Amino acid sequence: MTRAFARWRAKEGLPLELLCRAVSEKERGLVDANLGGNVYKKRVGRSKGGKSGGYRTLIAIRFRERAVFVFGFAKNERETIDRREEQALKAYAAHLLGLDASEVVRAVESGEWIRLRCDHA
Repeated sequence: MTRAFARWRAKEGLPLELLCRAVSEKERGLVDANLGGNVYKKRVGRSKGGKSGGYRTLIAIRFRERAVFVFGFAKNERETIDRREEQALKAYAAHLLGLDASEVVRAVESGEWIRLRCDHA
């Protein structure tokens, strides 16, 4: 996840296991919306509630290679993102997914990205 997303996640108290579940569901084809440009919207429920009133996360995904949480918001704070935000996120996703392995390592080492390790077994 990006550092900005990680700060938002911590502020909201969104458990990491729910993010892992979101990626696992996406890998099984369960998505809420394909925004194009390898950006997907995935609903994530609150710890003690369902997905409908929970959170919306936007994930840049290259299937079975890399998934980066780039943006999130609570459903009770806003309905969706606007067209301008969507275009900016697609451009950002293209950049993130275009990084080579050494650039990813540098992003993690510098703290720009926070690696989320999930056990999908």
